[in-house]
Formats: sequence, structure tokens, C-alpha cells
Amino acid sequence: MEDILLSKENLYWRNKAREIAEDVVRPAAAEYDRKQEYPTPIKEALREAGLFKVWIPEEYGGAGGETPVLNLCLIVEELSRACGGVGVGFAVNALGSFPIILAGTPEQKERYLPDIAEGKRLIAFCLSERLAGSDAASMKALAVEDGDHYVLRGEKKWTTNGGVADIYTMFAVTDPESRSRRISAFVVEKDMEGFSIGKVEDKMGIRCIPVVETIFDGVRVPRENLLGGKPGYGFKHAMMTLDHARPGVAAQALGLAQGALEYALHWVCRRHAFGGPLSAQGQIQGRLADMQTKVSAARYLVYASARNIDRKARNINFLAAQAKLFATNTAMEVTTEAVQLFGGYGFMRDYPVEKYMRDAKITQIYEGTNEIQRLVIARNLIKSAAHYDFLEPYCPMPWLDEEAEEAHN
Repeated sequence: MEDILLSKENLYWRNKAREIAEDVVRPAAAEYDRKQEYPTPIKEALREAGLFKVWIPEEYGGAGGETPVLNLCLIVEELSRACGGVGVGFAVNALGSFPIILAGTPEQKERYLPDIAEGKRLIAFCLSERLAGSDAASMKALAVEDGDHYVLRGEKKWTTNGGVADIYTMFAVTDPESRSRRISAFVVEKDMEGFSIGKVEDKMGIRCIPVVETIFDGVRVPRENLLGGKPGYGFKHAMMTLDHARPGVAAQALGLAQGALEYALHWVCRRHAFGGPLSAQGQIQGRLADMQTKVSAARYLVYASARNIDRKARNINFLAAQAKLFATNTAMEVTTEAVQLFGGYGFMRDYPVEKYMRDAKITQIYEGTNEIQRLVIARNLIKSAAHYDFLEPYCPMPWLDEEAEEAHN
């Protein structure tokens, strides 16, 4: 049914991703989860299929097209439908490269984007710190100018794909005294002296993808690796990046919800109790209906937010935040419900739905917690309040003028 929302270009990328998800990802997902091992063969299958090209502009070796962000979301959705870890392992390359696409100099784009498009080099995103997660502006990592270089010192937390990535977009303080131009962004390569991987996290979900601490111990970065060529714009670049990347997280959540729903439907139609299949019971049918409705609503929001970015609309964060909030909450609700429908079997690792629930939880947290998404949505709503002045005749509040006059006096 969702095909009515998609162009031939969209369907081409979706179908390519679906084929890899079913033939390569699904059969291996449980094993990589148990071993907590990066799925290199799956990455190679994605590279050979050209899927890393979708969000990269054509002039830098990418696929181009009219809807690159929507194409990215469709691929992430299909991969996550089979394994949430593989979905985010793919999507984080877009997160890492969006700063270069959105703010990089022509030379930086030419140097890095073609290899990312070919899947030759993976890229990660280093923003969060131990005490600077949602409050990214309070980061402590420093970049000190030293001749033709910047020297980076600090640690970053929760770097997804850290260790397997070759390139890192890293954010650090260049002007501690400034309020509006405090942070800058840099492109760091893994073989630069002083760069290393710290703790490798032992995670509840997305276990096939490494999430690590990245350590910058006096890393000397050439001035030409300062993103955009100008210091002080790093926080702006980070926020722009997250606005563009959030539909990808929402797509990961959507794929997880869809995959869990499919397993649940398969189960209740085959599992017999009380003289017939579980699917014959009204209570079960009601749960399935609610699950499907939420998944469908999430899909429309995810696709709409991606299209909004592709058409270069203003205020993209409003819809992107809604998509991220709703799709990730839906993923948690639907995957939990799927476990419940499996009964005791759903709690066992012999069956796949418990992994979907574990993978879903992180989507409510990373790339902006859902509490932050609610703030973004609410602030946009409050800014738009002036558009509703036409309601004043139907909702008079004369005492407001009296209160304002008393306060003034």
C-alpha cells in the first residue's frame, strides 16, 4: 500500500535493499548479535550493490536523484526490518558524512565523499561526551590552533561504528570565551597520531555494531580539515546534521516495528490455543490492528519528513522531530507487544522478537532523545501561535490587558 507514496527511483533502491536484507542480513542477524561482531560480509554486500551512494551528490560519485534522503530512509527501513544493528551501521555513514555534504569546502567534499560513496571508507560522527549528551553545547573537548594545524584533546562517547570507521567528523571547542562561536568541526582520519579507540561498549541492543569511546590525545589535524574552512560554526553544523539524519533513525525504528509485526502476525496465525489459532481471538485481532495502524502512521511521517528535506523546505526540524518521536515510540510499543504475543517464547533468544525489542530501545535515545524531540516540536508550535490570531473574536481574554497594565504600573 505504501507503494503509492514512492517513485520508480524510490522503489528501485527499496527493492535492492530488501533483496540484501532477506538474502544476506536476516539469515546472519542472530549470530552477529550473539557474537557482538561487526558484519563485514554484509557491509561488502551493501557496497557491491552501490547502496552507499544514495545520499552522496552525483558530482562526488553518488547516485544523485531527486530524493536522496528518502532513498536513504527506505534502505535503512528494509535493513532494519531484518536487523536493527545493520540498519544503524549503514545509516551512521550518512550521519558522519552529512557535515561534509552540508558544510564542507569543495576540496573536503572532493577528498572524502567519493570514497564514502564507493563504500571504500566508512565514516562516523563524534559529538557526545560523558557529560555532554543532549546538552552538546557543553562539550569539553578542545581544539587549539598551532600554526597550520589544530591540536585536538578530549574524549567522545557513544561513537557508533567507531573502530571500523576510517574517517570521523569530530566537534571540539575552539573558543571557550565565545557563546555563539564556541565550537568547530574537524575531519579526522583514523591513522592520525594520537587518535585511538577506548572502551568498547557491551550493549543491550544493536550488538553487531561497535559503539565506543574515541580518544583524541593531541591529534594534530591540518587546517584544511577544519570543516568549512572557518572556526566557530561547529554547533550549527551539528544541529543541521541531526535535522537531516533524524528521519534515518525514524526509518530504523519503522523497520524494527514492521519486522516485529510480521513475526507476530506469522506467530498468531500458526499458534493454536483454546481450540483454534490465536488470530481468531478478538483481543489478539485488536492488538494487531493497533500495531498496524501505528506502523502505517509512522511510515507516513518518516517518508514525509524525508521528502521535506529533499525538497529543501524551511524548518525541516519540526517534521523530522515528529517523525523521530512517533516512529521510535511506535517501535518500542510494537516490539514489546510482539514479545507479549509470543508469550513465554518471546522472552527466549531462540525466537527473534526479543532482539527487535532490544534493538528498538536505543532509537528513543540516540541522535536526540525523545525528550529533546518534544522540546523541538513544542517550540515550533509556540512560535507559530501568532498564526492563530484569527481565533481572538471567539476566545476573548480582556483581563490579559488589565494584568499587563497592572504589571507595568
